[in-house]
Amino acid sequence: MPFEPIKIALRRLPHGGDLPLPTYATAGAAGMDVVAAEDVTLAPGARHAVATGFAIAIPEGYEVQVRPRSGLALKFGVTCLNTPGTIDEDYRGEIKVILANLGSEPFDVRRGDRIAQLVPAPVLRARIVEVDVLDTTDRGEGGFGSTGQ
Repeated sequence: MPFEPIKIALRRLPHGGDLPLPTYATAGAAGMDVVAAEDVTLAPGARHAVATGFAIAIPEGYEVQVRPRSGLALKFGVTCLNTPGTIDEDYRGEIKVILANLGSEPFDVRRGDRIAQLVPAPVLRARIVEVDVLDTTDRGEGGFGSTGQ
């Protein structure tokens, strides 16, 4: 089913002028690859907000989610924290990716390396209604791991 892509305005920052824009690697990709605008070495257990060299303006009613790249996670134990990260429609600062090294070896991020994916998504708003009693379900108050028993 054909669809009309949303338009996201992007402003290159001085330190990102020569880097590729976020782009879809294949016609069926859900996320746009984004690259690092700086060099950094992540020691095992370390984390860093990696610069991308751009800022964006997201249309009203949308967010952009920051997600890890599966290859970095599987091969090196490098992932994004706060996943999926949310970039709100009213944020206009530089996009940064919080990378964490969960592996056992230092990991070098080099300028131009693909470090994450950006996925635009519609936002639903909720209206909280306070009540004295919630409706009942088969699960009830069963918490973590309760459905696997």
